[in-house]
Amino acid sequence: MVTITPDIKDKIEELRREINYHNQLYYVLDNPAITDEQYDRLLKELLEIEVAIQSL
Repeated sequence: MVTITPDIKDKIEELRREINYHNQLYYVLDNPAITDEQYDRLLKELLEIEVAIQSL
């Protein structure tokens, strides 16, 4: 069994929090704080980490 380090867990939680925050700004408040490109980079980073973890 592979152990996910606390640093990786923290990074995942940080990205999820940031994505949720920007979802709220964009979809609920109609007041985005970042560009679509910046949002896409956050989402891509999270997905890459999650895929890497699943493949371990």
